[in-house]
Amino acid sequence: MPLKLGLNLGYWGIGPAGEDALEVVQAAEGAGFESVWVAESYGSDVVSVLAWLAARTERINLGAAIMQVPARPPAAAAMAGATIDKLSGGRFLFGFGPSGPQVSEGWYGVPYAKPWGRTREYIEVVREIIAREGPVDHQGEHYTLPLPGGEGKPLKLNFHPLRNEIPVFVGAIGRKSVEMAA
Repeated sequence: MPLKLGLNLGYWGIGPAGEDALEVVQAAEGAGFESVWVAESYGSDVVSVLAWLAARTERINLGAAIMQVPARPPAAAAMAGATIDKLSGGRFLFGFGPSGPQVSEGWYGVPYAKPWGRTREYIEVVREIIAREGPVDHQGEHYTLPLPGGEGKPLKLNFHPLRNEIPVFVGAIGRKSVEMAA
């Protein structure tokens, strides 16, 4: 099995940023690295950074390490991922995780209850949206699309993603999360 190398760029602005980060990523790409990963917490977001890198690289895969589940609805994550994947020619990699209670509740104002159940269902919704097999009608414990009793109707992405399945990685550090990621 060939060795695959990935570069963890970390949090934009805390680690390398701007042209310094670009120089590091382009050097990794030139050296044959398979992927570059960008993190988010309560500062810069992965979506903006990866879209910026997509326009300035050619081959290296672009990984979200991680997109925090409380930070955006699953439809917003799916739209961002599908867009970056299309812009980059199929190089985007999803990475999801629940973050922690301080960031979830203190920064996003989202309760941290059942973080792994929420993450599991979040990934299901994202995959349904990316697959584009039809309008999304999801009735779950944490997410219901469309919202009952409103004027909304089931929708699907209004453009064809480059891929109907984008790889998903899970930020796993505890027993439950490792079991879910396996």
